[in-house]
Amino acid sequence: MSELRFDGRVAVVTGAGGGLGKAYALLLASRGAKVVVNDLGGARDGVGKSNFADAVVKEIKEKGGVAVADYNSVIEGEKIIKTALDNFGRIDILINNAGILRDRSFQKMSEQDWDLVHAVHLKGAFKTTQAAWDSFKKQKYGRVIMTTSNAGLLGNFGQTNYSAAKMGLVGLANTLVLEGAKYNIKVNTIVPTAASRLTEDILPPDMFQAMKPELIAPVVAYMVHESFPESGSIIDSTLGFASKAQIVRSNGAPLRAKPSDPVTIESVKERWSEAVNMADARHIEKIADVTIDLVQKLQDFEERSKLDAENKSYWTTYKYNCKDLVCYALGVGASVVNPGDLRFLYESHEQFAALPTYFILPGLVFESPVVSEAMPPGKHADFTNILHGEQYIEFLGELPGTDGEFVVRNYVVDVLDKGAGAVVVTNSEIYQNKELVMRTQQHIFVVGQGGFGGPRASTRAIDVQPPPKRAPDAVVEQRTAEDQAALYRLSGDLNPLHIDPNVASVSGHPRPILHGLASLGFAARHVLAKYGGNEPANVKALKARFAKPVLPGQTLVTEMWLEGARVHFQTKVKETGNVVISGAYVDLKNIVKQGSSAPSQPAASAADLKSDSLFAKIEDGIKANPAKAKSVGAVYLYNITENGKTIKQWTLDLKKDISVYQGEPKTGKADTTMTVADNDLMDIASGALSPQVAYLKGKLKIAGNIMLAQKLGPLLKSDAKL
Repeated sequence: MSELRFDGRVAVVTGAGGGLGKAYALLLASRGAKVVVNDLGGARDGVGKSNFADAVVKEIKEKGGVAVADYNSVIEGEKIIKTALDNFGRIDILINNAGILRDRSFQKMSEQDWDLVHAVHLKGAFKTTQAAWDSFKKQKYGRVIMTTSNAGLLGNFGQTNYSAAKMGLVGLANTLVLEGAKYNIKVNTIVPTAASRLTEDILPPDMFQAMKPELIAPVVAYMVHESFPESGSIIDSTLGFASKAQIVRSNGAPLRAKPSDPVTIESVKERWSEAVNMADARHIEKIADVTIDLVQKLQDFEERSKLDAENKSYWTTYKYNCKDLVCYALGVGASVVNPGDLRFLYESHEQFAALPTYFILPGLVFESPVVSEAMPPGKHADFTNILHGEQYIEFLGELPGTDGEFVVRNYVVDVLDKGAGAVVVTNSEIYQNKELVMRTQQHIFVVGQGGFGGPRASTRAIDVQPPPKRAPDAVVEQRTAEDQAALYRLSGDLNPLHIDPNVASVSGHPRPILHGLASLGFAARHVLAKYGGNEPANVKALKARFAKPVLPGQTLVTEMWLEGARVHFQTKVKETGNVVISGAYVDLKNIVKQGSSAPSQPAASAADLKSDSLFAKIEDGIKANPAKAKSVGAVYLYNITENGKTIKQWTLDLKKDISVYQGEPKTGKADTTMTVADNDLMDIASGALSPQVAYLKGKLKIAGNIMLAQKLGPLLKSDAKL
């Protein structure tokens, strides 16, 4: 890596007579910066003066650097900046490091102790930064460091004055970030813990020796370098470590049941734990986003309240990524032995996708209170007496992408009396980005809780359908593994019935049984491969009834009947002949019989993408140097995706036509195909995302000759990461 230098830059470091400030000044000077070494020269409490700054300047000059001393107080920050302008004609970097301590317990603290600490830390940073601001704006360049402390972020006994001033610096920096953005002024904050005059008799001797300022100086030097990409960051550093601190807020919760209800002290208490739950806390960067966030939450609350007026709902969120999809695929019998399964098992496969039955999981209601709360008086439902009876899923649009987050609404539509038991019919509505993308329905059989005089059937229940009365059109067999249930449970169903021999025995089974949804996953895979072209996006809906249990290690036999765009199926256990899934069907968008070619699907429409400008730039580069482009001798295809779907394609023909154009190669096949999301491609191009990291994380998928992808680098120069 090339050395980061500061040639031509002028830096002002306050409090640079010793400790951290000295380390900053020495390091910047050694890398070419001209440095103003400011230090009033006082003791830790700000009293007295000395020539510390002269000593630092002397050391810098002896090492071949350029520096001048400044003994002005930061309270007169304009004088310090004048020293830089008078001696060097400009200022590029300001490190607000000066500080004093006047520790007292809160009750004993004098007003003078309060005012002096605030004057040096907070007012001093204000004065020096304000004095430099006009120069920064005129030259459209500036780098500012504020120095806060863990005492400011977290508090510390006996330091109310110091803690308040240090937290004030965070607020000062946050606002300057906004005001300086359009002038290329970046303002960041360091939280250093190091040996210095302020800590020499506070830290234990061994720790004082270990906390060398030289371990923090490189962190701050990088933060003021022109290549540092961030502004508004709070960086904590000590002992050669660095971390980022942020203020985060919980998602919050409404403090009333519906918009028309009043907010009371009691309702606040009732919903307080949800309001302060930090499980999904997030950082908000702009104050305007707080208002937007609150308005959005109010709208969501009102919309949910309208839905809840129809049926009492239980709302949850569900996150997933490629690892979850691969784990699920293994749990339902996908195997690398079958080439067609690789797209479900390898996140870098150019056609990587989720098995459609995976999306049943977000709508499962076993942990939801809706079933138990829907039971008639005197009846109950819990994990000891519920069984999964039937399952339905319907996709309302495109299949969701390979990672994302859903908002799920669960609610009960009917409670049926089946005599020996009750059936609770539950619906789930699954939203992504506020759009309803899927519906599921589950029939939960509650053992021994019938006889309450309820209806036996429901007009809101989606029924199973019997298969045609003829021999099946296709049959697929697959043996389950002995560890199938142990593997499938990692997808979220941790019921001990599927892993614990003792629980299985009490439930009347010789050993732990396989999850019904795992058996369904096997069967749906068989149907998809036989009649759906092995294309998950081809599935519109699926319905099934769970008839009997399956033991891991048994062989599943899926029998299929093709009727128009519907495939009826049932699944048996080969060893016993028992039907374990009955009345089932899959509705497909297109019938593609195994061995035939899938019908071509029109590409999703795409408006102008961010990456379009990148390909335009590449085209300009190729036109400027066609001979060098031709030396690569390969054809590249880029699949640009959004939400896991290819929405635009670009071809780089560096073999024949030497051209860049939208669409697939005009003749033949691409030597190398790269599949990447529009935003990820921009991050790779800008250097924010390493192409190697993108590839390993599955964000960049490469098919064909991978080595040719590396060959592009030298050609594209500034676009090498593409």
